[in-house]
Amino acid sequence: MSPGIPEANVERPQLSPRARVALAAGRAAKRLSRALGKGEGGVIGGGVALKLHPRALEDLARGREIAVVSATNGKSTTTQFLAAALATAGPAAHNHGGSNMANGLVAALDAARDAPRAALEVDEAYLGPISAAVAPRSITLMNLSHELTRGVSYKKEARHWRETIARLGPDCTVIANADDPLVAWTVQPATDVVWVAGGLLWREDSLVCRGCLLPIRWEAGSYHCDGCGLTRAEPAWWLEDGAVRGPAGSFAVDTRLPGRANQVNALFAVATAALYGVDPAAAMAAIAGITDIAGRYREYDVEGRIVQLHMTKNSASWNEVVRLVASDPDAGLVFALEDFGITGRDTATIWDSPVELLAGRRAVTSGARRHDVARRLEVAGARVTAVADHFDAIRSCPPGPVHVVANYRTFGILKKRLPS
Repeated sequence: MSPGIPEANVERPQLSPRARVALAAGRAAKRLSRALGKGEGGVIGGGVALKLHPRALEDLARGREIAVVSATNGKSTTTQFLAAALATAGPAAHNHGGSNMANGLVAALDAARDAPRAALEVDEAYLGPISAAVAPRSITLMNLSHELTRGVSYKKEARHWRETIARLGPDCTVIANADDPLVAWTVQPATDVVWVAGGLLWREDSLVCRGCLLPIRWEAGSYHCDGCGLTRAEPAWWLEDGAVRGPAGSFAVDTRLPGRANQVNALFAVATAALYGVDPAAAMAAIAGITDIAGRYREYDVEGRIVQLHMTKNSASWNEVVRLVASDPDAGLVFALEDFGITGRDTATIWDSPVELLAGRRAVTSGARRHDVARRLEVAGARVTAVADHFDAIRSCPPGPVHVVANYRTFGILKKRLPS
């Protein structure tokens, strides 16, 4: 495996005149968007650049070592962790804030035009075209789970991932979750795989082998398909006793973000960074400095209530978040759900989560879907109050720490309205 391109030896290819004009127009659109208060402007700026020069992404990626990260859950956090780790060895571009399609990637690479490396979060449905455009040095695949289409979308995306991996060149290494049978099946065509024991809290999407459609046998934390032989690979990287363990030794997990899921995100980031010659101890030290992932985990003061936002979007994330807030029984608890978009229309995934861990706990629900969530919490034995307004719900909690669990669109609304 290549140790990576030393920063001093990198000579970025010159952009064509058309590319330079397109990117300049994109930057102008980005500045205008910010001036008008329409957001950061990266997506619109990247879109303008691509409209004027459809190969802008390919041009910006050329000559760089690019690490692609994709997953249903955890890709934003892992990408930010990875970018911090790569930055210990020199400048590294990265996208953030969920701008994980071509527009956002163009903006991110243009903003760091001289960085020899990049960590790019990529939407799982766009892994193929993005990988074809940027020719990644590595692809990190962490998990694949259904969103709110009740088991349809993730099957299509599993096939998409497998076809993408089959088209990779020999210079691309895949870092894959050994504990997810769907991921293991998608990476079978790969010639170079680094296996990571990333865990799999939500197994219901992996009850049937995607290759032969026979049941998967789960035994003692491992799995096996009797039809095609798909089985859990021996991982090169894993978590044990609060430490990342791998080929380079053992390193204490030091992340200021809560929950085991973020320890797993750090594990994937360290394992990926090692491909680029980054010392795992240095990578972990960089990761330890991150306290906020696009508004998640940041603390907001609402009249003496120290609010921490958590986002849910599918069964897997509901499982993670419920376990996280259950581990902090003295904190206030608000479930804020509006009915915008798919995550608002379908609240069935609430019933997939272990809400029984909150039995006896006081909780407040808010938003248009407050009664749906309240019913689930009542069945689980929680003491529930339903309040229409999200901020009234927060203020109904005693002063001190308050966890606010929000679905996707509600999270975005609250992040904008909460005092920074």
